[in-house]
Amino acid sequence: MTEIVITLLDVLTVAGALASGALWWLASRHRLRRVSRFEALDAADINRIVVALNRTQTLNARAALATAVAAGLAGLRVLLGLAGF
Repeated sequence: MTEIVITLLDVLTVAGALASGALWWLASRHRLRRVSRFEALDAADINRIVVALNRTQTLNARAALATAVAAGLAGLRVLLGLAGF
């Protein structure tokens, strides 16, 4: 039974790390169109910038949470290993 729990912790840790990496990759792949300093900003430009920043912040928050979960699972796995399970 303990072998199943340890294997499950290992699989969940890897899944959490993969989810974290995928979310951070998604957050970094959208590039904004550069706006020249000679170009006038209109409402559509500002809206596009705000939406992109909000989406990136949401993906970064999810990635940070996935990283924290993966680190917690890895820590639990280490503790179980130290306890002799």
